[in-house]
Amino acid sequence: MEQVLIVDGHSAIFAWPDLLALHRQSTSRARSELVSMLTRYRDATAWHVVVVFDGKGKQTDRQGGGDDDILVVYSRAGETADTVIERMVARKAGEMRITVASNDRLELETVAAFGADCIGMKTLREMLDDQDSEQRRKWKY
Repeated sequence: MEQVLIVDGHSAIFAWPDLLALHRQSTSRARSELVSMLTRYRDATAWHVVVVFDGKGKQTDRQGGGDDDILVVYSRAGETADTVIERMVARKAGEMRITVASNDRLELETVAAFGADCIGMKTLREMLDDQDSEQRRKWKY
């Protein structure tokens, strides 16, 4: 069964001090750094990764999502990232093993009811950092 990690992008940015500091300078740079971190995780694991941000567009905007990259999704105006995440989980939980990362407890309870596994941002950061450390040990860089 495919494993998919869905990340609430802004929840991560506001939970991690380094990304929050970057966000205060430039929202787009903070988003890019998060995407880079998740891409490294995706490259080192068998997980598919989706990161969802609150957007302002007229339609849901998606970038990437091929076999070799992560899918970046921006919600449309008037729709939250939480709504997009809930819809994804409701549609795919029976077909894939989905883990949702967020610090929004209500969001995690909702997606758990649809069948997703749930983790907080502290756990996600530990996963990313552990994988980075493992790659450094493996490749000695």
